Amino acid sequence: MGRNNGKNNRKKKNKIKLAEGTAIRNIDAKENKKRQAVWIKKWHLEYEENLRTLQIELMKMQQSMQDSGKRVLAIFEGRDAAGKGGTIKRIIAHLNPRSYNVVALAKPNETEISQWYYQRYTSHLPSAGQFTIFDRSWYNRAMVEPVMGFCTDEQNKRFLKDVPMLEELLVKDGITLFKYYFSVSKEVQKERFDSRKTDPLKQYKLSPVDNLAQKYWNEYSVRKFQMLSETNRTIAPWTIIRSDNKKLARLNCIKHILTNMDYEGKLPAKQLLADPKIVVSGIDELRHMEENIMNPKKLHG
Repeated sequence: MGRNNGKNNRKKKNKIKLAEGTAIRNIDAKENKKRQAVWIKKWHLEYEENLRTLQIELMKMQQSMQDSGKRVLAIFEGRDAAGKGGTIKRIIAHLNPRSYNVVALAKPNETEISQWYYQRYTSHLPSAGQFTIFDRSWYNRAMVEPVMGFCTDEQNKRFLKDVPMLEELLVKDGITLFKYYFSVSKEVQKERFDSRKTDPLKQYKLSPVDNLAQKYWNEYSVRKFQMLSETNRTIAPWTIIRSDNKKLARLNCIKHILTNMDYEGKLPAKQLLADPKIVVSGIDELRHMEENIMNPKKLHG
């Protein structure tokens, strides 16, 4: 028993996760004494190849934006551990840092609390040729703040009525607006929270609210339904990304962005077509929630 446990522990300690892109870069490498063979799933190789193709397309898109002065704002929302950050990381991986901006604001300070609610967000809106990503946005007031008691009921209701008008102004002024909600199941969210406790490279993600996200799961579902009902508009629709499979979520989110952007040298539409099982319209998500709102177990995250 003791020997077997020792072997198992050594296996766990020796398990190394290859950096993304390593497999595809070395797929044609020749065998020699300085190289170590590693078994990789075929699906992972396909993922890395597809991701690289899409990242090249993002670079083309960015160049076109710089030439035309187009402004793009992408809002990323969703429950904790839904995969927002990982997707953003892959989107910006090879972009020119001078022309993109990732905004992930900390909780408001005393001065910001006294300001107009949107003020600290609007100062980060994209300028000509810029691609701005909000890693959580003003929609904190639609879900996190009311569930955790950080805003009043009146503030939440006022937000839901006002934000469609703000977004309409942005779109009519020429900003291309994407609104993504990453949908993760309760079981997968728990698995990801648990992995943060054991993986030293994920320790920084540990948060006191992790357990509360599971505890208040149903409350978040109700707030999500309210948010989609009030803010899913034709001029600024929501797009839902099913993210139980992180890799599929990343690929399909990027495809959705590229499909809805015009740029020179764009791949044929067929190659950028997103999987409808992964990318769901806000309207379809609302229908699903209306049918199952009284049976939370059937709801997606």
